[in-house]
Amino acid sequence: MTADRSRKFFRRCSCCAEPATGSAAPLDRRSLITGGLAALGLAGAGHVTPAVSQGANPRRIDIHHHFSPPQWIAYVKGRDLLQPANVNWTPAKSIEDMDKGGVAAAVISITNPGLWFGDKEMTRRIARECNDYGAKLVQQYPTRFGLFAVLPMPDIDATLKEIEYAFDTLKADGAHFMTSFADTWLGDPAHEPVMAELHRRKAVVHVHPTAANCCKNLIPGMAPGTMEYGTDTTRAIMSVMWSGQAARYPDIRFIWSHAGGTAPFLAGRIDRGSRALKEKMPQGAMHEMKKFYYDTAGAANPGAIASLLKLVASDHVMFGTDFPPGGTSAEVAKELAALGLGLSEADMRNIDRDNAVRLLPRLQAS
Repeated sequence: MTADRSRKFFRRCSCCAEPATGSAAPLDRRSLITGGLAALGLAGAGHVTPAVSQGANPRRIDIHHHFSPPQWIAYVKGRDLLQPANVNWTPAKSIEDMDKGGVAAAVISITNPGLWFGDKEMTRRIARECNDYGAKLVQQYPTRFGLFAVLPMPDIDATLKEIEYAFDTLKADGAHFMTSFADTWLGDPAHEPVMAELHRRKAVVHVHPTAANCCKNLIPGMAPGTMEYGTDTTRAIMSVMWSGQAARYPDIRFIWSHAGGTAPFLAGRIDRGSRALKEKMPQGAMHEMKKFYYDTAGAANPGAIASLLKLVASDHVMFGTDFPPGGTSAEVAKELAALGLGLSEADMRNIDRDNAVRLLPRLQAS
């Protein structure tokens, strides 16, 4: 975060010693260092100094990296889809993993079970508290972290207000959505005002999978992450295209998790199915899918990446780990290096770092 960016973030929230108020109380550097470090769980962590060199180190940017504010943990504890690794997260653990895996910066986001459990007021409150917490972490380590702001979907009015706050006050790097909310997918026509506003802002939007109510536990004994997360990602991609939103709002830069789920493998069938929808997709589904970006989290294997690279070039693939539940950055980097798909050094630079910097120029300093 630049000095200007730092000055613009003024809101105290319940992740710090003082409760949130409506007054503008600027955080000076001393109060952030003395109070903010303890609140974020970083006090006394001797390994938080960046270990990223300018030489052989690839200075990767992890575009799919999760954080767990204390307020969010208290809110979602006991909910379906919550993983122990997320409950036990700390900022120091993130930085330690990044240092070991050659990751210069990570863009943090909320993961499953998300925020939406049917209570609009609680969803609004937790979204604000998560974003305030994330912004403080970015303020403390501006070259190590970015923030994809979580939004209180499917509450449209609250989401529009949170977009304004997250982008204009917190200076968030982008927005973050789950693929679905109960049994409503991201591209639902009711979400049109949100898409229009994100298009106006030329926003970067990261989308993370979940399991919709319709499709949990369809196969006894199989966890949703095994198959359903990839399938729900495909549903969300198709909902954004089939609703016409992808074509109407081309300035939204979508990043789809897990290499786009099953969509790259099904691209031919998706394209054929779109041909009768010229009014929704004038240039066809393949055109829309090639505009999107895709991360490598949970997909650093030859089958997934080979399929993805038949759909898009390396300039639309981004390094992502799904840390902490998805494994370490060093493990993901090793898996990508061992793909055996003939990726060049330039391809790997695109994936590791350059694509993220093109979408989020602020991270060039990382």
